[in-house]
Amino acid sequence: MLENKTVLTGVKPTGTPHLGNYLGAIKPAVRLGHEAVAAGGKHYMFIADYHAINAEKNPVILNQKLREIACIYLASGLDPQKSYFYRQSDIPEIPEITTILYAYTPKGFMNKAHAYKAAVDKNREAGKPDDDGINMGLYTYPTLMAADILAYDSDIVPVGKDQVQHVEIARDIAGAINAHYGKELLRLPTYRFDENVAVVPGIDGRKMSKSYGNVIAPFSDDKEIKKAIFSIKTDSRPPEEPKDPEEILVYQIYKSIATPQQLQEMGDGLRQGKLGYGHIKNMLLDAVISEIREAREKYNYYMAHYGEVEELLAQGAAKARPAAQKTLQRLKDAVFGR
Repeated sequence: MLENKTVLTGVKPTGTPHLGNYLGAIKPAVRLGHEAVAAGGKHYMFIADYHAINAEKNPVILNQKLREIACIYLASGLDPQKSYFYRQSDIPEIPEITTILYAYTPKGFMNKAHAYKAAVDKNREAGKPDDDGINMGLYTYPTLMAADILAYDSDIVPVGKDQVQHVEIARDIAGAINAHYGKELLRLPTYRFDENVAVVPGIDGRKMSKSYGNVIAPFSDDKEIKKAIFSIKTDSRPPEEPKDPEEILVYQIYKSIATPQQLQEMGDGLRQGKLGYGHIKNMLLDAVISEIREAREKYNYYMAHYGEVEELLAQGAAKARPAAQKTLQRLKDAVFGR
């Protein structure tokens, strides 16, 4: 399925990820990149800093978040010698391609985009005007994302459920341009959405999210990880009372990271009244630290030697630009009759 295919993944620099991000997005993205390259294809992995400025206007904070996410992907196994790893803002062809795409993007697409609709709904709930605080960057977000995708003749774009719409918009824009000029100027991308990616619960039982303040931060130190895990909600039942593992929040989080054998051990211990809450929290702590230890060591190294990361990003941009240049030239030749 990945043979000779081009896979593209983008990530907004939103700061250090929580455990759910790491297990459900970062590791799968890195793994898919490896698989694509092994199958004779290409893997483009970019940091979407243009997208990020819609929400973050402080350059110091933005740059810190960019550093963190770049180091985390490298620490998690991304191979910059095999993947095209770069910053979006280092590819000047992307804004030019976006400008051309605007002419073929119906305004109705933007009105229906999830990010814009969510912002409008939030304003209405707060009793504010629909467009209060909404900038054009947010409103036209899907067109810039389409440029990111179409610039590299992407075949497959792995996304979360809330991003499927953006790939469909990119496909619709590309189809409209191809139909107008009677030839394939842009490749039609497809999305890949993994239904089996687990949603990791937070320490309060809700979906793990920074906005809820209920996260386990795997790239923090052991003390902070332990503090978060031992804050997981439990009831007052004694250890010897048999319990249904599926009703225990610690067990639900453990499922996202444990081996089948480890999960069986915890499940049996709970059902048989042989494990208390302190014991299973320590089991989860051991599993998280074991999972993240090597990646965290690499992350700390890259953060301390960020000049090396800058060099890798610059090299990645230099390798990625020719494909975007070719796409831009094809579009200009068709649009301006050159």
